[in-house]
Amino acid sequence: MKTCFRIAVASVLLATVATVQAQAWPVKTVKIVVPYPPGGAVDVVTRKMASKLQEQTGQPFIVENRSGATGTIGLLAVTQSAPDGYTLAANDTTFALLPHIFRKLPFDHERDLVPIGAYVFAPMGVVVKTDAKYRTLSDLIAAARAQPESVTYGTGGAGTTPHFVSEALGIAAGVKFMHVPYKGAGEATMGLLSGTIDFQVASTPSVMGNVKGGKVRLLAVSGSKRLAALPDVPTFAEAGLANFGLINFTGLWAPKGTPQAVIDRLQKEIATAMASEDMKTFAENLASEPGYWDAATFAKVLRERTLAWGKIAANTAFERQ
Repeated sequence: MKTCFRIAVASVLLATVATVQAQAWPVKTVKIVVPYPPGGAVDVVTRKMASKLQEQTGQPFIVENRSGATGTIGLLAVTQSAPDGYTLAANDTTFALLPHIFRKLPFDHERDLVPIGAYVFAPMGVVVKTDAKYRTLSDLIAAARAQPESVTYGTGGAGTTPHFVSEALGIAAGVKFMHVPYKGAGEATMGLLSGTIDFQVASTPSVMGNVKGGKVRLLAVSGSKRLAALPDVPTFAEAGLANFGLINFTGLWAPKGTPQAVIDRLQKEIATAMASEDMKTFAENLASEPGYWDAATFAKVLRERTLAWGKIAANTAFERQ
């Protein structure tokens, strides 16, 4: 009886200590793993959010890039980390694609990572070379309809988000484009600039440099309204494609088992960050929308996106890895 009592007391004490530690979070450096190379949209946005979280909490937030295997190497590392709130993962809509890219993931896609929140919503845009013959999205679609698979698009490889989004674009428009896979997004952009391919589909943050530099033009962007940074670029609906409107996001995840108090605190800090004027300006300068999804909303959207990508994958000539 005494042994049972001691075990019960010990369990209560351990639970109390864990709760107190969670409520005190953070008391040391927090690491955010970006599962892609430096310089990409997820990396840029995550570094800005890390800076804001550090400013708000008074503790260091550092970004560690662990790229490879469409982000699964970095994500796996986070799932294997202690669920204490000091190792987090960053990603975008690619996370919802993973079950359709790989036959078997090295972690449980639904359970091993807990959605915390999403922010900085970036439209996807159709980009052509500045002097391209396609002046509008309708021109591009009409050419593809007249000669199926004659209009080419480039991506950083089969199974990437731009690949699936481009295929979704073709399905929505009722046409068939020709996919030209490159070894990376940078090479695909060079293919566009050299005139080797006709267009790319990419998030607005990743193309703004070339747009501002006058090297490429955006024919249309997703979203319900035009962007303040790109007032002359129509939405897909305005360009004649009302049923295509994917918005990319950047978000944070924690390992399964992370205390709810830590998740709650992170949600609060992200919401506070996104309400600040400098984060709003930062997002708008990337031709993105500032905003915030809490954990429940984020989890719901991820489930819906994963299901939707499955339908696109079923209609895409792609062999899972």
